[in-house]
Amino acid sequence: MFSTPIKGTYSNKVKMNWWEYWIGHCWMTGWQTIRHNFRIWADLMGSNYENYALPRTVEDPEQECLEWFWVGLNDDDVYPKEFLEYLMQMVEDVELGKVETYPMDEVLERVKKWSDEVLEDVDLDEQLPDEDFVKDLENWSKESEEST
Repeated sequence: MFSTPIKGTYSNKVKMNWWEYWIGHCWMTGWQTIRHNFRIWADLMGSNYENYALPRTVEDPEQECLEWFWVGLNDDDVYPKEFLEYLMQMVEDVELGKVETYPMDEVLERVKKWSDEVLEDVDLDEQLPDEDFVKDLENWSKESEEST
C-alpha cells in the first residue's frame, strides 16, 4: 500500500481545535477513503487488474483486486483527536531537539551486528530435521494422497 499524509495535522501546531479535527481530519479522511474505494470499484467494473498483479505474490490479479475492495470498505484512517495531538507533540519534540534521534544507517548497522552475533550462536545443522522425521512426513503425505 502507499503512504498518505494524515489529514488535518500541521507541523507548526501541537493542539487541534474541534473544527480542525472534525473538518480537517475526519471529514477529509472520510472523503479520501471513499475516493480510494471508488477507484478500486472502478478497477473491478472495468477489469483493470494490472495494478494488482504483483510479481511473485499474486496468482490471480482479479481476486487480489476484489480482496482490496473488501478490505477498503473496512479501512478507517480516522484517528482520535488525542492520538493526533500526541503525534504532533512528538514531531515538535524531535524538531526542537528534546528527543535524542539516531541516524537510520547507525540503527541498521546495530541491528546487523546484533543479528550476526545471534546467528553465530545458532548451529544451523542442529536446526535441520533428522532423516526419520523427513521419511515419516513423506509417508504421511503419500497416505493422505491415497486416501483422498
